[in-house]
Amino acid sequence: MTITKLLHHLAALLFLVGAFAPPSGAQILGKPVLTTAQTRAELMAFAPQGLAPGQPVWVALQLTHQPHWHSYWKNPGDSGLSTVLQWTLPAGVSASDIGWPIPQKIPLGNLVNYGYEGRVLLPVALTLSPEFKPLSDSLRVQLKASWLVCKLECIPEEGQFELTIPTRSSSAVNASIFEAAFAAQPTALNAANSQIEIVGSSLKFSISGLPASWRDQTLALFPETPGILNPASPLTQAWQGANWTAQLALSAQRSTSPSVLPLLLEYKNQGLRIEVPVQGTWPPVAQRSELSPALQAALQNNSTLAVSTLSLSAALLGALLGGLLLNLMPCVFPVLAIKVVNFARHADDRRSHRISGLAYSAGVILSFVALALLLLGLRAAGQSLGWGFQLQNPAVVAALAALFTLIALNLCGLFEFAQFLPSSWATFQARHPVLDSFLTGVLAVAVASPCSAPFMGASLGFAVSLPAPQALFIFATLGFGLALPYLLASFVPAFARVLPRPGPWMLHLRHFLAFPMFATVAWLVWVLGQQSGIDGAGALLALLVLLGAFLWSLTLRGPSRLFSTSLLLALAAFSLWTLGPNVVKLSENSRAEVSDSLWQPWQPGRVEQLLENKQTVFVDFSAAWCVSCQYNKTTTLSDPALLAEFRRKNINLLRADWTRRDPAITAALRQLGRNGVPVYVIYQHAKPPLLLSEILSVGEVRAALATLPN
Repeated sequence: MTITKLLHHLAALLFLVGAFAPPSGAQILGKPVLTTAQTRAELMAFAPQGLAPGQPVWVALQLTHQPHWHSYWKNPGDSGLSTVLQWTLPAGVSASDIGWPIPQKIPLGNLVNYGYEGRVLLPVALTLSPEFKPLSDSLRVQLKASWLVCKLECIPEEGQFELTIPTRSSSAVNASIFEAAFAAQPTALNAANSQIEIVGSSLKFSISGLPASWRDQTLALFPETPGILNPASPLTQAWQGANWTAQLALSAQRSTSPSVLPLLLEYKNQGLRIEVPVQGTWPPVAQRSELSPALQAALQNNSTLAVSTLSLSAALLGALLGGLLLNLMPCVFPVLAIKVVNFARHADDRRSHRISGLAYSAGVILSFVALALLLLGLRAAGQSLGWGFQLQNPAVVAALAALFTLIALNLCGLFEFAQFLPSSWATFQARHPVLDSFLTGVLAVAVASPCSAPFMGASLGFAVSLPAPQALFIFATLGFGLALPYLLASFVPAFARVLPRPGPWMLHLRHFLAFPMFATVAWLVWVLGQQSGIDGAGALLALLVLLGAFLWSLTLRGPSRLFSTSLLLALAAFSLWTLGPNVVKLSENSRAEVSDSLWQPWQPGRVEQLLENKQTVFVDFSAAWCVSCQYNKTTTLSDPALLAEFRRKNINLLRADWTRRDPAITAALRQLGRNGVPVYVIYQHAKPPLLLSEILSVGEVRAALATLPN
């Protein structure tokens, strides 16, 4: 019995279930608490007098950071992103802005950020209008929150929370937490007799009306408006009687010139907020949005170039060629080889060959379209996903490892499905050859989709920016390219005639094909190790061994079969219960480490900082589950002569690891017009990014480096 008799059922089920599973890191509604390796986030409520118009009602997101990690204030300072709260509330209920607590200055090298360490509560007041008519005895509050948490590296985090607040009773279990937060809130200070004067490239502050206990003390100043002042510059301050004066340099990248500047002054954890008018003429502003001028211009240039040069016809051609090259992937080739062996069994049945080719092609194309629909739908819903997103989920990686273990054990002859399956299943292929070929196409897509082949990157990146019909056409063309070799073989009689006649060689080939499948399992276990750590990889290996032992027990006869299968089934269930959580749990240290001292981990904003210092940057966007990425990493990007040239030209090497879901990396890829990995790009000051090909060669990189100034 061939492998396709049952495994296509498993492949189709796994592919559909795995692909439609929530991406790793996605959160589920209905939970007021979310815990990651860096933070614990909890949605809280405080309604001491119940819910009624005119009564105080508060909700808040509390972030508890692990030691040395921090999130950001409304003005994050030199780098970072402030926390964003998006509320979904019933009619008649509105939410205020965040009541930001007093931040602290967090130095990072020569940068200064404003944010929070330890525990912080971000309160928001809810206003109930007379139109609020609760449909039940509670108020349902939903929150979508996103925040950036940083130590040396930065990790974007997000969560969706839900909380119900009773309408007729008090909600005061968190009263002490809220009251402490209210006590720590800055209070308003009258701006009378206070002013800010523009003096050259700095601002001079003169603040009056401060508490007498603050006089002659050193104060901290926090500007609420980002990008106006330079947080890292020294604050010179002095007291002139009851007036506090200070001077602080303007940011070189200032992009606005406000007439009033809101400030927060702090002394011994007490804060005063004041809105002070600005006098004088502002210096010319830098042409800057959220990025430095050089990087902003480069990205705009690159985006314009991609749209102008990559027409729909070029994208379709790239997708077709990329799909053809996917057949050479180590996982896809054995699947295709298994299918081609069928030609030898039925060399003269041309009609069956053609039907099989069409059904296989339909399975491939429809699977690519289904993946594209899911990807486009999730992205429209706000998920930051790219091509190959399903391999960012440890559960999908583990399920694929189990599937390929089944395939390999069957190919090497450990068991035959006919031994323990009902006869109706055992004759599935003979009774349903069309469906059998269709599911083979599904299996091919399941193992081919995680990586980008040459010509694919630009086409997929272009596709996601198009309207849905055109985008789906590009994805379907990619599937057609993958299916084309087998489809052509099905319609070319000469192909079947050149194959050897059925004989012992078919059994030898079957046994040989087991080894690429075992190699695929080893790769998947390694990928899982990058996500769930060494404990997750070890647990998966143990479960796969038990899977093999259980399949072996099914080949026994007599009482020994019942005893062995019962014992191994019980052991497998216990192991799955105890070891399973280690497999799907994302480890804090599961990111791929940068092994070469030349390479540094990519972080949001790091490229921008280096370009502002007129440095050149080479970024490797890769993932552990991407075969092309690993091939390039161990060949071209490990070449001693090439690394020496990187050193000689003082090029900064950054590696962006997309093994796990990372919205920041997804956004960076999208800015480059890409939707998957591998992506290799050279950033230069005041120039557009230079994108290299997916299958990288030393010659190509050296040619690109030769164009750079020494």
